[in-house]
Parts: sequence; structure tokens; C-alpha cells
Amino acid sequence: MAVYFDHRIEAPPSSGVPSQLAWHPRHPILAVASSSSTSGGNVDLFLQQGEFVESCHLERPDQATVLRWHPMKPLLVLGWESGEVLLLSHPSGEQNPLPPTHAAPITLLEWSCSGSRLVTGDQMGVLAVWKLDARGRVQGTPLVKRDYGKALSCCIFRATPPAEDMAVLARAAVGGDERALDQFTWGREGKEGRGPKSSLQEGLVFYVSTVDGKVHSVDERGRTAGLLALDSPVQKLFYLEKREALAVVTESLTLSQYTLGPEGGAQELMKVKLSGQSGRKADVVWTESGLLFTATGEQVIRVWDLERDDNYVLSLDEALGFQRGELINCVSYCSAKEVLAAGTSLGRVAMWRMMLQPSNSRTESRVSWKLQTPTETEGNVTQLQWGSGLNLLAVGSVSSVLILLEHVMLSHFSQQVAAVQLAPSQLSVSLSAEEPPLALRTHIHIKGVCVTANSVTVWSGKQVIVYELSAGALRSTGGFQCDSQVLAVQADNIYTVEPNRVQVRTPQGTVKQLLAFSEAEGNPVLLSVCQTYLAVGTDTAHVKVFDLTRREAKAHCNAKNLTELIPNLGALHSVKCNASGSQVSLLVTQVNGRPDRKVYVYDVEMDTMLHFDFFMGRPLSSLSQDIERQQPQLPELSARCPVSHFWDESEARLLVCETVPVGAEPATSSQPDMADVSVVTFFCTQEHGLLLHDVFPKPPGLQGLLALHVPHYFFTRKPGESGQGAGEEMAPPTTAGRPPHMVSRRPMRDFVGLEGCEKSTRDAMLNFSFYLTVGNMDGAFRSIKLIKSVAVWENMARMCVKNRRLDVARVCLGNMGNARAARALREAQAQPQAEAQVAVLAVQLGMLEEAEKLYRSCERFDLLNQFYQACGRWQQALETAQTSDRIHLRSTYYNYGKHLEAMGDRTLALSYYEKSDTHRFEVPRMLQDDSGSLEVYVDKMKDKIIYKWWAQYLESQADMDAALLYYENAQDYLSLVRVHCYLGNIQKASEIANDTGNRAASYHLARQYEGHQEVKQAVHFYTRAQAYNNAIRLCKESGLDDQLMNLALLSNPEDMMEAACYYEERGSHMDRAVVLYHKAGHMSKALELAFATEQFSALQLIAEDLDHTSDPSLLTRCSDFFIKHSQYQKAVELLVAAKKYHEALQLCVDQSLTITEDLAESMTVAKETGELTEESRRELLERIADCCMRQGDYHLATKKYTQAGNKLKAMRVLLKSGDTEKIVFFAGVSRQKEIYIMAGNYLQSLDWRKNPDIMKNIIGFYTKGRALDLLAGFYQACAQEEIDDFRDYEKALGALSEAYKCLSKSKERSPGEQETRLAQLQHRVTLVKRFCQARRVCDEDPGEAMSLCDALLEEPELDTAVRTGDVYGLIVEIHCQQGRFQQAYRKLEELQSSQPSLKVSAYVSPASLEALEGALGVSLGRGPPPPARRSDSGGEDDEVEEDEGV
Repeated sequence: MAVYFDHRIEAPPSSGVPSQLAWHPRHPILAVASSSSTSGGNVDLFLQQGEFVESCHLERPDQATVLRWHPMKPLLVLGWESGEVLLLSHPSGEQNPLPPTHAAPITLLEWSCSGSRLVTGDQMGVLAVWKLDARGRVQGTPLVKRDYGKALSCCIFRATPPAEDMAVLARAAVGGDERALDQFTWGREGKEGRGPKSSLQEGLVFYVSTVDGKVHSVDERGRTAGLLALDSPVQKLFYLEKREALAVVTESLTLSQYTLGPEGGAQELMKVKLSGQSGRKADVVWTESGLLFTATGEQVIRVWDLERDDNYVLSLDEALGFQRGELINCVSYCSAKEVLAAGTSLGRVAMWRMMLQPSNSRTESRVSWKLQTPTETEGNVTQLQWGSGLNLLAVGSVSSVLILLEHVMLSHFSQQVAAVQLAPSQLSVSLSAEEPPLALRTHIHIKGVCVTANSVTVWSGKQVIVYELSAGALRSTGGFQCDSQVLAVQADNIYTVEPNRVQVRTPQGTVKQLLAFSEAEGNPVLLSVCQTYLAVGTDTAHVKVFDLTRREAKAHCNAKNLTELIPNLGALHSVKCNASGSQVSLLVTQVNGRPDRKVYVYDVEMDTMLHFDFFMGRPLSSLSQDIERQQPQLPELSARCPVSHFWDESEARLLVCETVPVGAEPATSSQPDMADVSVVTFFCTQEHGLLLHDVFPKPPGLQGLLALHVPHYFFTRKPGESGQGAGEEMAPPTTAGRPPHMVSRRPMRDFVGLEGCEKSTRDAMLNFSFYLTVGNMDGAFRSIKLIKSVAVWENMARMCVKNRRLDVARVCLGNMGNARAARALREAQAQPQAEAQVAVLAVQLGMLEEAEKLYRSCERFDLLNQFYQACGRWQQALETAQTSDRIHLRSTYYNYGKHLEAMGDRTLALSYYEKSDTHRFEVPRMLQDDSGSLEVYVDKMKDKIIYKWWAQYLESQADMDAALLYYENAQDYLSLVRVHCYLGNIQKASEIANDTGNRAASYHLARQYEGHQEVKQAVHFYTRAQAYNNAIRLCKESGLDDQLMNLALLSNPEDMMEAACYYEERGSHMDRAVVLYHKAGHMSKALELAFATEQFSALQLIAEDLDHTSDPSLLTRCSDFFIKHSQYQKAVELLVAAKKYHEALQLCVDQSLTITEDLAESMTVAKETGELTEESRRELLERIADCCMRQGDYHLATKKYTQAGNKLKAMRVLLKSGDTEKIVFFAGVSRQKEIYIMAGNYLQSLDWRKNPDIMKNIIGFYTKGRALDLLAGFYQACAQEEIDDFRDYEKALGALSEAYKCLSKSKERSPGEQETRLAQLQHRVTLVKRFCQARRVCDEDPGEAMSLCDALLEEPELDTAVRTGDVYGLIVEIHCQQGRFQQAYRKLEELQSSQPSLKVSAYVSPASLEALEGALGVSLGRGPPPPARRSDSGGEDDEVEEDEGV
């Protein structure tokens, strides 16, 4: 809780009525503009306590119209009625006017987000944009100047997201980019200054409005565009960064939102008319969270929540001190504190704090506002503005300006005396819980208070006043002036601070002693007294303890530099010492200014530092690891931060801390006003370190922790709250004229019920708790061995619930004599969770709240449900069952229904019986005494089961007609038939049975007909009831053979057998007997009877159902029967089923039956079965393959040969099929030399010349099969093909070379034969080479070519390698090229004479023949031209990759 100190500004005499207020956004500097009829307009600057800054006083004959602070620098821009714009620097008071630009009153001043641009506008519509350098000085003329012709009213910059990082800006700035240099400079300053917009780049676009309702967009280059045209003048412009939208509030209180496009233009999102008093200008405030506040001089503030689409009003409360009819003039919102302030017409400042409350939805929360106690000021409040610091609020009235400085409500506790601040100059002093508090009023603003058993000392930072407590009254005994910010009191000594020392003073201010600190130790800033020890903390993070037991204070230890023990230590926040002076607890802030999440304890004697990390929820890991494992894991301790700490004044081991969740640490000195505050107690010793003792949430209605004094915690109360929470002691009522009780005490966990015990018992309980926490059971029992009180033992058992020590709890229960609890605890050991066992103990001890928490922590919602039911908390039981224990939901409904029935609430019990689905039995039982209500309920529910129950009830009451009606409603046809038969209406019963087909009704009716000897009707209804055995029995007895057959086929195999035996005994209808035996599954009997009576048609039907599971003898017998009657296919199938594969195969061969793939697969015996030996199996498969091959099914034959392991035969059969693709695939997967050769030979028989893939496969198969002689022959064939078809001797030479390589590697022939073949092949290669050489040199050296050709013609076996015609053709070509046509003609005649049938055109080009005919005038016969060269290479040049062994 906080109060506000009011400081009136120290305005100079020349100042008049304040007209405008402006806080700097970062510094505690307030600018106030005032006007006077004598002196004109003034502008003055003031500090946070109202101190006047003389160097910054401005006076002008005209008035100031607009004030705007620079967003980061202490630089104020002022606009005057004369059109002058002035820059005022603080604290120097330097004045820098802008170049004259405006000739009318200034109406608009606005800084850009980073402060590098300034927009000015006047009443004539002239707008200018100025650029400022890094020092805040205007650079030359305005960047932009526009004239809109109408007075300008509002302006706002559009913040743009960071499109460039600092590294890119730095590189651009170094490169000379002025814009980048400007952004980099201002962006860096914004980062260092941590301004509110430091993460955003400079907004280059802004929006400006005129009084005629138009809104324009302007960029830095001066380009302007009309954006909006509204019906009323614009009062406020807001830019919504999250939505990238523009919000506009007009003077007619119309709110509009517009989305802004990247290239200009605006699209309306919403438009709404705000409520408010017309004819008066509203004070409008917009928040980043989407809240809009308007104050129009009414008694309420109107709030629009655009995020949640809600609107409501905030009103004043007379119970808090406001008056009826009080009007609200102005509002101001602090987003960091989430506090709304409002100024009223009667001089009060009202404040609402925003509270977020969870709603039914998981993702949303509901906003509520809590009105605080008002702050009183003077006059009619017309202006409000929150300052840069979160605890500053400027209040302007018609006559003065006040600065409200927020101050935390002070409190102090010592020696059973407590003082709590109520107002800036008022305290409530409590001497004990039984006595009413005393009121202390002073003439100073209290900034500190310290109490002892006999005195109360207060100080304001400049003055100290001491009051003596005597006879239940307070009287001033002394006072003195002192500029100490902290103060401590012990006995009659007052301790104050000044640089580098602590002063020990008397109550009158006389300095008795100086406690000096060196320069390295720093200046004392923190003081704390506990019993006779003083702890001092300095600004250099040193701590020192003094012993105060003697006349003069003595150093208890040397000053310790805590930065050596605490990493990242920034500054000390709070220092407290224990009662023995042996340990000092510390709260610190880190280097980055954030509060540390640990509480530290410095051991003075051991010079060691302990800590407990509230963020992780555990102590220092290196200390007391065994103890740490024994302590329960407390999830409420994680992610928290300590805010205060206290030692017990009498017990040196007890330390208590107050913690809040991380992120909720108080941003200022104010206490967090929240419910999620936990109080944590520790035992702290040298041997065991920090031991967690207790954790509990702060009770509702209490403000904060005040002190710990065994056996109580002391808390301050919230004003207006009763403070009565769990375990809190009721304070006596407040006496008239006395201040309210502001202190409440709560017993410690170990002392509930023992608050008034004597000191010995208190010490024993404390030792027991300590040893229990340590885990020293012997010490724990020794400390309480002399205690005989049952109440003490019960309290210790309660402690065991907190510590979860069931072993100790058993001892406590034994000493209490609580046998029932001991038995329950013993039975609870069957539960797997320790928390569930402890919860049973808590229930037995009446600790129902603890039991509930334990059941929830172990997630035993079934036990929690039972717990709620046992406690009579049925709504919570139902909620638990519905959300977490749905398996017991129906039983919970049922139990609640039983409870309501016992309570006499039958109506509600009926609904829960229905929810539990037990209403069909429980409701009739509950209403059986009220037949009228029961009948109404039956008719209302329309439930078949209830109808049936009611019909049975009516039947028992002999009301047959009504019973028949409800049986019909229940669709209970059996009961209908039964009642009709009872009444003699058997015909009606027959109609019901026939119409409904109900089996039970039909069976009952059949029994009735059988009793009346009506056999046919009985058989009919037995059949409809599917009671075929009864129908068969009647048919046999009555000789109804025709119906017997149909009934037997519908019935089960036993009835079929019985009917078949009946037919067989009668000797008639043997075909029916065979069919029934067959249907009943007795194949042998059916076949025997069929053979005996020659029922061939039936035999054929039976044979269709025979398979490999049938008796082989039956299969053989049937197959013989089918062979005899020439049904060979069926006989083969039966032989296969009988596993007589050879007979079946022989029958196929003899009768030329086609072996299908299914039949072949059925005759294929798997290896795993073991029916045949491997040799017999291969023989059978080969016989099957032979048959398939003979009938032309080569693929199936290949498959069977392959299964038999004979791949060569499989390949031969596959070659007969001619399926090239499968042949290639089979050869590839077989990986056998012979198969490769066979595949290659087959492929060579195809037209491999036109298919390169076949040629490659041939080469590959011969290579893999190591048939190099065959491969050589194939290459020779390829060479001859090239020569004969294409005259391509180069290709042929390559093929012959490959053939020679392969033949030289072949080992399959005798050495002599191979040498002969190699010589022949080498000769062919040589001849081809010589001819190729001749063809190559014919153009360059015709003579050489002629010599080579003549030499070739002389070879005896030239045609084996080179065609003679090709040699002559080359000679003719050479002669024609040389113009020797006679010699060419002679060579042609020589060629024709040696080979008369040869066509000349096949060897000589057409061009040479034409030239020869033209030169000699002869006609030469020409055949068709030689074939064109194919485009592919044929693959003969492909290198053959051979195995290294070849």
C-alpha cells in the first residue's frame, strides 16, 4: 500500500494561472505554462518535489500555446501566440529559437519517435518539418513546409518496424549516407537511453489533422496526400502499432479506426459514437492495450475496451470519501503501473488499479478496476499527468499545481510494538493484539519509522522526532535536524548515516559516537537492528555488524566485500541480521538493475555465503544434499523473487521471506498489490545451512509481512479489510476516536492451538520442528520426551502432515491415543502415492484444506472426489468428477441423489438419479408410496424399462387392461402375448407374435398351442422363435416329414444328424438323409449312404466340399468314382487333395488335361512341409514342367524347372517361348556360364543390327559367360557387317581389334588351332589397316595411296578382309580427282572383267561416275546407291569390361 505526498510547486511571483503541464518522458522535470494579465505568459521548470529551476524561467508578453518535451533529451520546445517556436535546454536554460516561419499562434508541436524530427504548425495552416542534429540543434531551414489553409489541430508519427540492423546502418553511414548516419546516431542514443521507442527506426510518415475534419499524410520529402475527411473536427489522433491502424476521436465524440495501406490510403475498420456530455470538450486517453477513457465533466469515466469489444463506466464511491454529485474533469493513465487517475471538481484525485481476473475461457481474462482511497488537493482539478518516474503525478487546478509523490506505507515491528503509516503525517501504533492502537500525528511527512518497547521515532529525511510510550500514550521527548535517509534505533541510541560513517546519537540529536568506514568500504546506506546487533550495508556492497551490548558499539566483524561472494552483484537492497549477530540476510540487485531471485545469508563467524534460489525453488546445491532430498518438492516456490525478509528477534535460527512471482516484482518502491504472495520460513544454522521450514500463501485481506516473532507471523492489513483469513486471530473492535487496527497476527504452523503455551513448551516445539526438518529423529524425540500434553502431540502430528513424515506421525498418534487415526494411516499404506497417505492423516487430524491440496498434488482425483463427498461438499465433488474423475461421475451423481433423497429434496434427487442412469430403479423405489406422482413420472419419461416396471406393477394389482397398455408402450411383446394367453385371447396373441416376430413371444405362444394339441400352429411359432429342436420334435412325433427337412436345414448340426437318422430309419427319402449328413459335417456317413443308395447327384455335391483336410481314403474313393464316370478334372483335384500327386499328374498326361497354374501350384509341395524327400520333390516338379512344356506353356514350365533347381532346362524351355525380355532377365538372375552363353547365342539369332540394346546384351552375356571365342566371332561378324553394308572400314577395324583381343585371351582351343586363328585374324587386321591408310592419304598423297592399293590387289586372300571392289573404287576415285579419266576407265574395265556381276555404283561414288561419263562420253551402268550410314554406333566400339581372370 502507498500514500501520496503532495508538494506544491515553488512558483515565482510573476507566474499566473497554470494553463498547461508537461512531464519529461524520462527525467523528473515538470514544465508549467501560466498566464497573467500583468506579466503575460510564463514557462517554468520544476523538479520532483516542486523545486523551482531559476535558470529556465521564460517570460513573454503573449502566452505559450503548446509545450512538448524531447523524447530523450532534457529539451523543451515551446510554441507561442506570436508564432515563435523556442527550444529550452535543462538545466542550463539555453534558449534556441527556430528561424521565423509562422506568423500565427502555434497550435501544433510534435517530435518524431527518436527525436530527430520536429513538426510545427500554426493556426493559419502552415506546417513545417525540422531536422535536429545529435546535440538537439536545428539545422538550417525546414525540410518541409506546407500550407493547408486551415488551422492544424493534431499530429502523430507512424512508427515503422526496424528494416535495417545497426551493422547495415553503420556501413551506410561510413559510406557517406546522411540519412543512415542520422538514423544510426539517433538509434544509438535511443538504445543507450532506453527510451520508449528505441527499438524502432525513425518514422518517416506522419499524419496531421485540420479543424475542418480532414486528415493528411506527410512524408519527410514533403509529399502530402489527403487521407480522411470527417464530419467533425479531430480532437485526438492515435496510432495503433499492433494493428497498424489509425484511430481518430472527433469533437462530436465519434471514434473511428482505419487500416493504413503501404502506399497510402485508409480503409475504415469500425466507427462508433461514444457516450458523453455534449457541448464540452472531452479529456480522452488511449492506451496501447486498446482501452479508451473519456471524461466529459460527468460523475463517471466511460471506458471502451476495443480488444474485448466491451464498454462500461467507472464511478466514484461515497464509502471511500467521495461526495454525491462530484464531477470528473480529467484523466491520465500510467501503463506501467496500470493505474488510472482522475481529477474531480472538489479537488480530489481518484485512482483505479486494473486487475485481470480469469474468465471461463482459457485464453481470455476479464478486466476489473479497483478504486483506491482518494488523495485530497485544493480547488477544481483541471489537469492530470503522470511523470517519468512511476511515482510522480502532476495535478493542476485553477490556482496552483501540486506534484504527488508516491510513497510506500511505512511499517516497523520490534519488541511487540508495531507502527503502520496511515497517511503522510499519521501512524497507527499497536502495543499488543488486545489493546486498541494509538494514533500518532506529526507536522512532518513521515519517510521512516522505527519503534522500540518504549519509543517511536519518525523522520522525514531532514528532521527526526522521538516519541515516548508511557501509560498508553505518546509524547514527544526530543527531535533534531538530520539529513539522513536511513535511521535505526536501539534502546536510547539513534543511528544515522552520513558519508563514510554512522552517527550514534541521543534522542536529542547529540552525537555520542562515530562508526567510521573507509573509502573502500563506502558510504552506509542500509541500517538494521536486531536485539543488540546493528548491521550496516554500504553503497560499495560491503556489510559490517556491530555489537551494541556495551556502552559503545564495537565491531562484531570486519567489513566484508560481498562482491567476492555474490556474482553479478550490483547493489545491496536490504540487510538484516539475526538475534545473535552471527548471520546477515541480504536482498540484492544485479548489475543489470534487476532484483536478484535469491536470498543470501552471510555467516559472520565462518565467512561463508549461503543462498536459496527462489527461481529454481531450492537452496545451494552443495549444502545439505541429503536433507534436500528428504524435503518435498514445492512447486509454489519456483519462478519467484523475494521482496522482504525478517529475522525472529528471539530465535536466531528463524528467517522469513516474502516472495512474489517472477515478473511481478515491484517496479518502484511500492508493494505489489496482488494475491499471489507467498511467505517462506527457513531454519538457518552453520551446520546445516538454509533449511526450508514452511511455505504458505499470504492470507487474503492482508497487505504485507511485517515481522516474525515466535509463535506468530505479523502482517499489515489493507485499509477497510477485516483481515480475517485462515488461521488469523480476530482483532478487537476499533474504539471511537482510535485509528483502525492495521496489524494482524497469524500463528505459525507448528503452534496452531498452542499460541498461549509457556516458553519451555514453545522452545521444545521449535526444537522438534528443527530436528524434524533436519531429519534427526533422535534429537526430535529427545526435545519432546517430557511433554505429556495431548494438544502438543496433536500439533506435532499436524507438523508431520506439513513435513510428510508418516513415521513420526505414528508415534504422535500413539501418544495421542487416537486409535482410529492410527488404523486409517496403516490402511493408507496400500496407496502408491505418499501424498495420498499423508492426506489420510490430514483428514484424521481435521486438516481438510491440507488434505485437499495433497490429493490434488498427487492427482488422485478419485480420492479427492470421495473426500468432497465425505465432507458434504457436493458441488466440488461434482466438479471434480466432471473434469478429472469421469470414471466415477455416475457414481457421484448417484451418491448425491441418495444424499438429496435423505435430505427430503426428491425433485432434485430425481434429476441426479437420471444423470447417474439409475432412475429406472431408484425413482420407482423412491416414489412407490406416491402412486400418483409415480404414474405422472412414468408417462413423462416415456422410457421402455419404466413402462415395463409400471406394467408389471399394474399386473400385480390385477389391472390387466392398463397393464396391456403399458406393456404395449414398453414394446414388451412377450408380456403382451403372455397376458393375452392368460385372458384367453389366443388369437390376439397370434396376431402380435406374427406382426412383431418377437422370438420370446412366439416361443410362449407355441407352448400354448402345443398344450392345446394344435401341432401345425405350434410348429409354425416354434419356427418363428427359432426353436427348431422343438419344431423338429413335433414333426417327428406327428409324421410331418416335409416340414422336417426344412427345419433340420435351418437348425444346428445335432438336429440335422437327428433328422438324418430319422430318415435313414424310415428307409424313405434317403437323398434327404445324405444331404443332412453332409450338412451336419459327417462326410463319411454321407458318402457311405450315397454309395450304398447310388445317390450320384448328392455324391457330386459332397465331393465339391472335399479338400485337403478330408479323409484321404474318402478322397481316393471319390476320385475313382469320378474317373469311372469320365469326370477327370474333378478326379485330378481330389487326387491332389489326397496328396497323390503322381497319380494326378499321370491322369493329366493320359487324358491330355491342361495343367493350369493353380493346379500346378497345388501339386507343388513346399520344402517346409516335409511331405516328400528333396529328390522326390525335384522329380515331381520336373514331371510337371515336362507336361507344361509339352502343352506349350513354356513360362509355367520354366517356373517349375527353376523350382526344381534345373535352370538349364528352364532356360531351354524359355528360349522356345521366344520372350526376349524374360530370357534376358532370367539369364541375368541365374548367373550361370552356360545360361549366359545360351542367352547370347539366342540374342545373336535376332536382328541385333537394328537394336543396340540386344548387341550390348550379347557382348555382356558372352563376357560374363567367359565365351571369348564366341565373342570374338561376334565382333568379326560386326566388322563384316560394317564393311558389307556401310563400307565403314574404320569401324570394322575397331571391331576386328576387339575380336583379336578376345581371341588372344581365349583358352578354349588347342594352342595350334588358336595360333592359326590369331594369325588369320591378324592378317585381316593388317589388310584393313593398310586400306584405311590408303583412304586417309588419298587426298594428301595420291601416289602413296595408289601404291598401297596396288599392293593390296596383289594380296592372294584380299576378299577375306577388304573387298576388291572397294580397292578398285578407291583407285578410280583417285584417278578422277587427278583428271586421269582414261586410267580410271581402264581400272573399271579391269574390275568388271574380274567380277562381271559386280555393280560399279556400289564401289564408286556417283559424282566420280558422272565426271567419268562426261569426260569419255560413255555410259556406265549404275545400280542403287549404297545404304546410308545408320546414326547409332552399333555398340561395337564399346569397351568390354572383362574379369581379371579372363
